[in-house]
Amino acid sequence: MKVKKIVVNDMPEAMTKIKEELGQNAVILNSRSIEKGGFLGFFTKKKLEVTAAIDPDLRGPKEKFNPRQPAPPASDQRKSPALSQEIDQLRSAVNKLQSQSAVPKHSGIYPGPLNQVASCLEKEGVQSTYIQEVMEKLTKQYYREDNHHAIDLKDWTQSALTEILAHTRFQTSGFETRYVNVVGPTGVGKTTTLAKMASRAVIHDQKKVAFITTDTYRIAAVEQLKTYAKILNVPVEVAYTIDDFSEAQRKLLDYDLIFIDSAGRNFRDADYVEQLKGVIDFSMDMQTHLVLALTSKYEDMADIIEQFKLIQPDRIIFTKWDETSTYGAIVNVMKETALPISYITTGQDVPDDLEVANKQKLIDQLVRKLPHG
Repeated sequence: MKVKKIVVNDMPEAMTKIKEELGQNAVILNSRSIEKGGFLGFFTKKKLEVTAAIDPDLRGPKEKFNPRQPAPPASDQRKSPALSQEIDQLRSAVNKLQSQSAVPKHSGIYPGPLNQVASCLEKEGVQSTYIQEVMEKLTKQYYREDNHHAIDLKDWTQSALTEILAHTRFQTSGFETRYVNVVGPTGVGKTTTLAKMASRAVIHDQKKVAFITTDTYRIAAVEQLKTYAKILNVPVEVAYTIDDFSEAQRKLLDYDLIFIDSAGRNFRDADYVEQLKGVIDFSMDMQTHLVLALTSKYEDMADIIEQFKLIQPDRIIFTKWDETSTYGAIVNVMKETALPISYITTGQDVPDDLEVANKQKLIDQLVRKLPHG
């Protein structure tokens, strides 16, 4: 597979150059608008960057492309079985190339060492829009710098990320309501996270704590929460219906904090979130944390957030920090929602592996592979 990237003024010019250099069977992989030239970020010109590819076995002898050349007769345009097979092979090769990200979206288009930053953020899973925000700031800073050998990539990138995340929020205080609820899809660790939060409230804040569980869907869910309740020496009530929930509230009037565990199911089930409203009274003064696992794809996280809008969560908790090597999804979520990040979980130990979310820790993790100084 031969891949070529060209920068042109428009698509007709791109088609001409691609066919001249790669041949008639070349396939366009990607195209994007970029800014070239200028000084100190000003007077830049809009250009089109096009990436194309060709399988060398399908290229054949190089022919000069003439846009005015008349089309061949219809009989010559019919695909033979062999040619059709070759085109299918090329399409398969292109799909494999794209799936393996052999041509990174942000590779080789920024000045000097800045491409390392773009590549790093792309590998972390930061969305292209936010990578561009960072790179625009760094590119302008680069052209203002006289000594390019003195660039501190890590420091520059930390500053740029701090700036683009300036309006995102992290939880800075404890529980603001008497009822604390956790919701989310199956498999993200809601019950264990709830136990960690309750343990923190008992041990560190000396609060009088109780549990209500509505997770009667999983066989072992109630027993799991009862085990945590026994360790903490706190009561647990089970609610199958909204009436059960009201009765549990009445029984627990004397407690400072009541932590509510909900059932986790396939978030793509349209009725799931509606069923939660049939058991939990979301109209009361309650802090609802939506739990997302960092081992999930960002596209799935976005779908989960959209699905749970119906119950209007107040916070987001990210679990499984220790089970992934990429953290860009946190940036994407923070930029695309107004919800603050409350906690991250870093393991299975209760209550130790729970941390209040920290912006600087996230930024440090995103730039950890960049050179310093």
